[in-house]
Amino acid sequence: MLGSHPSAVNELAAGLPVSRPAVSQHLRVLKQARLVRDRREGTRRIYELNPEGIALLRDHFAHLRDKALAAFQKAAEDEYKRQKQHDAANSSNGSRKAHHPRKRTH
Repeated sequence: MLGSHPSAVNELAAGLPVSRPAVSQHLRVLKQARLVRDRREGTRRIYELNPEGIALLRDHFAHLRDKALAAFQKAAEDEYKRQKQHDAANSSNGSRKAHHPRKRTH
């Protein structure tokens, strides 16, 4: 809602299933987190997104994403190595059996 244009609390509350005081409380928390900022226009406060705060949040999530992708890549590479070692061990066991067949008993 604030992404499209700055709005007053009553305008925001009109489009939400919560009370105006609840919207005000949420905006206060978002302001403390530096995600929104406000300015006075007469008796109203107009709220808008804070680009600097949004940029910090975006950077934070990008960092988390990069860490998660790196961890996933390491796990995939480790699994690939384990599977490759497992396959190599199985193929060498199979080749030993082929070279040393069991003796038949009659």
